[in-house]
Amino acid sequence: MQNFLVAESETREERDERRRAAGKSAGETYAATLEQIQPGCSIAIVAPADADAVEYDASDLRTFDAVFVTGSPIHVYDDTPEVRRQIAFMRSVFASGTPSFGSCAGLQLAVVAAGGKVREMPERMEAGIARRITATEAGRDHPLLKGRAASWDAAAIHGDEVEALPEGAVLLASNGVTRVQAAEIRHDGGVFWGVQYHPELALGEIAVALRRQVDSLVEAGLADNADDVNLRADQLTALHRDPGRRSLRWMLGVDAQLAEEKLRRTELSNFLANLPSLTPTENRSQSRVDEVV
Repeated sequence: MQNFLVAESETREERDERRRAAGKSAGETYAATLEQIQPGCSIAIVAPADADAVEYDASDLRTFDAVFVTGSPIHVYDDTPEVRRQIAFMRSVFASGTPSFGSCAGLQLAVVAAGGKVREMPERMEAGIARRITATEAGRDHPLLKGRAASWDAAAIHGDEVEALPEGAVLLASNGVTRVQAAEIRHDGGVFWGVQYHPELALGEIAVALRRQVDSLVEAGLADNADDVNLRADQLTALHRDPGRRSLRWMLGVDAQLAEEKLRRTELSNFLANLPSLTPTENRSQSRVDEVV
């Protein structure tokens, strides 16, 4: 049985707000998705942003087969206690050698922890659907993107982006809005695979996120008014309920890469499939010892 740790990048207040709006915190959504992809796995959830969170050092983290870092509204360039605690946690993940995966803010935390930079997106935002993501030359043969079409759309919502990848990182995918859409980071003995979009989310959850950010979307010029945002949210909710409906795919301008749950989760499934090759020998030995104990 595989043993996973999900790290919520939300603050306590953000988790509570998301539960009220979507029914689950970001970490709880991640855990539910992992259980569906890998039935029978064991999952613990931690919130490193919290001052009273359970602390995991590198040796503790080696007892897990993988660490997953969620998205959230945090800005990782803000010098706050919540951000500093999460960056320290991510550095411990790298030092542990335990393979890790993150989406949106999870990618951004890994970037900063390894020495890269994140910034607010200048006069733009990506919300609802990230269009025409395309693998780089390095990404075309990378196992994270195995099975992806030549170009694909993905569920996304973010106003921050990676400005500079850390030394030694590999850019795997980009689009016209956000240069770093997928990357591999190797740092301090650890390996991280991450994406700026959200393979863990259902389309209904993206719809909820759009409704929660109506004012920001209108201000960013992505919609003329609240009715436009709510219409797009309605369409995504309907596609969530009926992913094969051709009229909805046509109205949204998407194909199976976004509409079908299995394809939407491609990167997560690929990461899980490649865990044996990403895990250091000493970590595998530690895991076997824990199972025996």
